[in-house]
Amino acid sequence: MRPPLVISIQSQVVMGHVGNSAAVFPMQAAGLEVAQVPTVVFSNTPDYPTLRGRAMPADFFADLLQGVWERGLPARASHIVTGYIGSVEVARQVAGFVQRAKQENPDLIYFCDPVMGDDAPGLYVPETIATILRDELLPLADIASPNPFEIAYLTGQPITALADLPRAAAALGMAPGAHLIATGCHLTETAGGMLESVILGPSGISRHPVPRLPVAMAGTGDLFAGLIIAALACGRALTDAVEFAQVQTSRALARAAALGAQEVVLSDPDFRAALLTL
Repeated sequence: MRPPLVISIQSQVVMGHVGNSAAVFPMQAAGLEVAQVPTVVFSNTPDYPTLRGRAMPADFFADLLQGVWERGLPARASHIVTGYIGSVEVARQVAGFVQRAKQENPDLIYFCDPVMGDDAPGLYVPETIATILRDELLPLADIASPNPFEIAYLTGQPITALADLPRAAAALGMAPGAHLIATGCHLTETAGGMLESVILGPSGISRHPVPRLPVAMAGTGDLFAGLIIAALACGRALTDAVEFAQVQTSRALARAAALGAQEVVLSDPDFRAALLTL
């Protein structure tokens, strides 16, 4: 039998690990087949003094999606994941693609990582893209993984306490059976020195704390999403997948900090070994 196939639609960089350049390796190392569709191609993340490359031209991106259809990938895929989108035209195409793919393959699981901002930089995509994420992509999602800033921006409801999350989740307009993973939460109820992911779904709420590392690196959320999908596609339950992703993301961040890197690195031996156990 062929391994599970994931269609991964997000950014790509020449140097470093963000977007597809962070998420694809753990999925492949776990034994999955991954079809990579770039929304932007940059030389590096914007954290450096120079940035080369650009968002994919709309006609070129449409051509890539047509190739995905011609190869029959949506019918074979178990998951689609979307991350950073760099232009309004591409965002609209992504929404149309996901909608059609889910119609043609009802078993397809769509994981939406609405990459649009964070507390320190604020919103870093055009407001129109944020609107498309809210109105077109999140309603299609089976699983979504926004951070507290993104939840607050999309719903107009600040996230400071655990009680804020169910109200905000309802305001996101996701499907009744969908799961929301609120990532990187530091709530009033969160223990000192910890961050937590909070999963909200039809069966209720579960909280998943992890030690808070004194680092903030590009690519963390992209890697986290890729690890969750790797675990899910290998048969793990969502709660187990989130906890697996937390441990492995922490390993990658600790390794990057030890090396003095500006973004996550994927070379830690324990990190790589864990992926082979899925």
